[in-house]
Amino acid sequence: MTTERVYPQGILGVKVGMTQVFTGEGETVPVTVIRTGPCYVLQVLEKAKQGYDGVQLGFEPRKASRVAKPERGLFDKAGVGAFEHVREIRCSPSNFGWDSVGTEIKVGDVFKDGDLVDVSGTSVGKGFQGVVRRFHTKGQPATRGTHEYRRHIGSVGCRKFPGRIFKNKKMPGRMGGEAVTLQNLQVVGVRAEENLLIVKGGIPGSKGGLVVIRKARKN
Repeated sequence: MTTERVYPQGILGVKVGMTQVFTGEGETVPVTVIRTGPCYVLQVLEKAKQGYDGVQLGFEPRKASRVAKPERGLFDKAGVGAFEHVREIRCSPSNFGWDSVGTEIKVGDVFKDGDLVDVSGTSVGKGFQGVVRRFHTKGQPATRGTHEYRRHIGSVGCRKFPGRIFKNKKMPGRMGGEAVTLQNLQVVGVRAEENLLIVKGGIPGSKGGLVVIRKARKN
């Protein structure tokens, strides 16, 4: 018996920043404000052609003169203008009425108060970092003859065996700038007239970063 995986619907947005709201009981709730949509369907992906079902969405208009020719051809076919961000969302378009090119999708059409969502974005890049900050290692002893090596890594291998450093060894390197998904974030508010989505807690990325908001898969 094979179980077909179900992909929930989702839209694109931009992180505005964090603030706080108050509940009816007077409790303070930290929230993140996301400017979402309106998004437009640029292409409908079919399993017979592309191998999977989904839609290609465009978000944030931009001047057509600043778009490369290959992208310009895609935008001309859709007939809804050029966009800054183009991303694919795997889902069943026919189930949500997204099976026609040029369909406008607003945040109020997808989410409502109390929904659980998964937010995907790119984490804040922190540059080249050592093992203490990158992996929270202990470092070297602060006494007993230690000089200039208090935040350095310890032994990373042996000359005899294996004679090399294993893959995935925790070493200094670039930190952040990775794809991160936070699951089951609660929608605190939906302001459809302002195209704003308010979710509880923080989300990946910096202000102005692109995020993908999908309905939660593991709620």
